[in-house]
Parts: sequence; structure tokens; C-alpha cells
Amino acid sequence: MKKLLLFSLSILIFSCAEDKKTTQDFTTLFEKSNGTETPEYKEVISYYKALSENYTNISLFEMGKTDSGNPLHLVVFNADGKTNLEDIKNSSKNRILINNGIHPGESDGIDASMLLLRDIVQNDSLKKVYKNSLVCVIPVYNIGGSLNRNSHTRANQNGPKEYGFRGNARNFDLNRDFIKQDTENAKAFAEIFHAVNPDVFIDNHVSNGADYQYAITHLFTQHNKLGGKLGSFLEQEMRPSLEQSLATKNIDITPYVNVWGSTPDKGWSQFFDSPRYSTGYTTLFNTFGLMVETHMLKPYKIRVEQTYELMLSALNFSEEKSTEIKELRANAIAEILKNKTYPITYKIDGENPTQFSFKGYEGTYIESKVTTGKRLFYDKSKPFEKEVNYYNNFVATKEVTIPKAYILHQGWNNIIDRLTTNKIEFTRFKNDTTLLVEVNHIDNYETRKQAYEGHYLHYNTTVKTSEESITFKKGDLYIPTNQNGVRYLLETLEAVATDSFFNWNFFDTILQQKEGFSSYVFEDVAEDFLAKNPSIKKQFEEKKTTDENFAKNPQSQLYWIYKQTQHYEKAHLRLPIFKVK
Repeated sequence: MKKLLLFSLSILIFSCAEDKKTTQDFTTLFEKSNGTETPEYKEVISYYKALSENYTNISLFEMGKTDSGNPLHLVVFNADGKTNLEDIKNSSKNRILINNGIHPGESDGIDASMLLLRDIVQNDSLKKVYKNSLVCVIPVYNIGGSLNRNSHTRANQNGPKEYGFRGNARNFDLNRDFIKQDTENAKAFAEIFHAVNPDVFIDNHVSNGADYQYAITHLFTQHNKLGGKLGSFLEQEMRPSLEQSLATKNIDITPYVNVWGSTPDKGWSQFFDSPRYSTGYTTLFNTFGLMVETHMLKPYKIRVEQTYELMLSALNFSEEKSTEIKELRANAIAEILKNKTYPITYKIDGENPTQFSFKGYEGTYIESKVTTGKRLFYDKSKPFEKEVNYYNNFVATKEVTIPKAYILHQGWNNIIDRLTTNKIEFTRFKNDTTLLVEVNHIDNYETRKQAYEGHYLHYNTTVKTSEESITFKKGDLYIPTNQNGVRYLLETLEAVATDSFFNWNFFDTILQQKEGFSSYVFEDVAEDFLAKNPSIKKQFEEKKTTDENFAKNPQSQLYWIYKQTQHYEKAHLRLPIFKVK
């Protein structure tokens, strides 16, 4: 990339013949500032508008509104000329979607993408190389954060001089919002994602954490979670190919260093991208996901240049493996359904790490000159290269049986809106209909004590299941699993999943009991009930004998009996999601 600036100037002279001649200078602020500055949001959009007006290979679209009130933009390169948005998702070409500025202080991808699209359209040879690709770019995803420009909030980052803020216009971290979609940004992203249906997705970031010699790291979606032939292809072909491609450009890259408050020389585990994150979300629709993480302490110019080169390598790989990628994606749904069960939670496989040579700096703890404690210090005069363990293999800890369909009661409009946004296919019952279904009751769960992205997130959720005949009302939703969104359904409607709608508090109203009893009145009812139900009375007496706390708590005893009676409401703890086997 040392030749990038000279290359960029030279290609201005050789604009392709079919585009109108232009004297407009497409040199970016990044280049003019010698790699120290990034443009403001309005300048980024103006740049792409001008590019689309001067080159027939570039199309610019407005897609939905964000929390800032501004529309999200999508820029598309198509060697064949202007693009019809409706035709993108069904195109036989490679479809690559690049997301930038999800955290606007991490602006590397914003600048790299401006350079990338300009260089492609201004160079005939690059247009031929990517003639079979649709390169789709979101210029700035977090517009509200980008408009909140400053030079101080990225306290640990080495450039650029000014940048945006991590939170969006409503102070959401957008890289936690993909599955819950609380923001207008996430809804607009889903519109773009499903309009493109990308084969490969790239999300550009800058890392925090440990120090080391690399200026760039990669975070592919976790291959076991992606699963099957898709996961094998990602781990055995895509990742090694991109690493080798960068090596030929003399760029060292390593897996994202998932280390906080300690040194990475003893190894680390792969970051697990559940569906709240961008690559976890795109995985639900069988897209190959890659998060780019440049290193915060390296010069901004180097970070942008290496992001540029990684994106080029990803484009090249997508071109070379186009047929195989499309076949794998086309067959993914059948492969999932054939397995009958779906792994829903995972843990690190501590017995089978991957080993590789890591280039770091010796770290130690020295006396702090500020506080009364010690501080972590990386000694750059003592670089090292050593073998480390990278725990990038995960094993399933729980699987669920894939049902034929889910049924959702019609009143849950916040869920229905998200199903619709994500192109989930469903029908509605035309008449009241009675079916034998699996019913799920929440058995146990824990809840965060502090707010997290606007929620008090549940975790360690378990359910109890039973079979019942339920009469569903006209208008209730019947959602078949044999569709492109089967992963999305499993990861959101199964309460035990990490990022299920239950865990994100969408069903919290079922956790509160709406009816109850007065003890002095219910005493007589309980006595009569036990007399008429000797088997339940036997269970009650056994529980008093075996459970010391229960035996000492008369109110708990009455409540236990109450739950056995018809007075106990069926809606309490019962999920409004039913499974058709």
C-alpha cells in the first residue's frame, strides 16, 4: 500500500472511456492530510454522490431512516453500469457488503472504502477483475455518532485527528443491536442486508485491548457456530487464503486478540459472535462474515492502508471461489433441516486449541506513577515471536429439536415487526384452530443487575416442555421452519438461545403473575382440593418431609397447592410461542 497515493493520482488520468470525462478531483481528505484525517459525514456522502454522478458503474441509494433522522446510504459498484436495487439479491454475481462507521471513532473502513471504490471505477484492469462482483458499501452506518464529532473520546487511539462517537443518536452501541433491533439504524441495516443478500459481509472496526506488533487483526464468525460445510469452508479455505494473500503483500495479520487486562503470550479464546453482533446476525442467513479489527495504537495511515488491502484480498477470494460459495449457501438450509436438531449454546473446547506463531511485546507489571497500584507495561524494545494457543474451537452444550413450525399469538406486534423486517415467511390462521403442540414454560433464568443497551438481559435460561391441545385464534401466526430464515427463528424464538427474544426482555410480561389469592380465603379451598385429589396430597406431604425450607414456610405451601389448582393462570411463565413437531 506504500504506492497507493501514487497509484491513486495516476488513475485519475486514465478514467474509463464509457464514463464522461471529469475534472473533479477525487483525492480524499485522508490522502490530502497524509493519512491523519477522516472527513465529516456530509463530506463522505457528497463524495459518493459525486462518484455516482461521474461514473456509470456507481449507484447510490437511500435506505430507510436512522435514529439521527438521516437516511442510511448504500453505494454499489457494478461493472455493467447502474444497478437496479430490486435485482441485487437475485444476481448471479458475487455480492459483497461492506459496513463502515458502526463505531464512528473507528473510521478506518470509511476512508478505505472511499479509496477502494474510487480506485476500482478509475482503473480498467480492476473493473475487469471485479466484473463478476457487486461491491456494496454502507459509507457510514452510525450517522448520529458520526455527527457527534470530537477528538477526545477515543482515549487510547492513535488518530485520526477528529472522529465520531461510539453511541448513536439515542446512545445505543449499534454492534449490540442487530438481533433486538431497537434502533432505526438496525431496521435500515436489515433492509439493506436483505436487499443485497450478501455472500460475504465485512464490518470494519478498530480494536481495544492488548498491545502487539500487528496493525490489523481479523475476526471471522465462529466456524462451529456457522456449522456444517459453511463452517469448514470458512475455517479451512477462506481464513487461510486471506492470511496468505496479505502475507504476499508483506502485511502481518493475526486472529483478533481477545485479551483484556493481561498479556496475550499465553494464548486466548476466539471472540464468540452471537447474533447481537453484526457477523453473528449475518450468519443467521448463511453469509460468510468477517470483522476487521485494526490496532488502536498503530498510525492511522497504516491502519487504513491495511484495511484497504484486506478488503481487496476478500474481493479476490470471493471472485475465485464464487461458484463454491454460492453452492454452499444454496444448500445450507437443507443441511440444517436434515440434522433434525440445532446447537443453540456453546462453550470453548479447551482440549483442542489451534497453535500459531504470534508476534507480541514482552509485558510486565510495574509500579504506577499515578495510582497506588501496579500497571501493565508492554516493552516495545523487547518484541517476541512465539507459539501460542488459540482456542477457536467451540462445542455445543445444548441442542434443540427443529420443529416443523412455530406458532405465535398475534398480539406480540414487536416480534411480528421484526419477523417482517427480516423477511420471515408466515401465514395466519383463517379460522380458530385446535392443534397438539409443544408448550414451553420458563423454568429458571438469571437477570443482569445493570442496564445493558436499554435492557436488563436474561441469561442461563431453562424451560420446561409439555404437550397440550391449544386452540389458536383466527389471525395467530403459523411460521414454517423450512425457509431461508430458519436460523433466525431458532436463535430468537428458542428461549434458551443466547440472544433469544425472551432473553432480550420481549416476553417479560409473562414473568409477572396477574392473579393471586388471599391466604385466609384460600385455606378452605386448599383443604377441599387436597381431599379430592389424594395423589397431589401425597406429593404435598412428601415435599414437606424432604424440603426443610418448604416445611417451615406456610405461605409457600399454600402457593404450591394453588399452582396445582385450576385457579392458577395458564399465562404465567408460558411463552406465547408454540412448536409444531
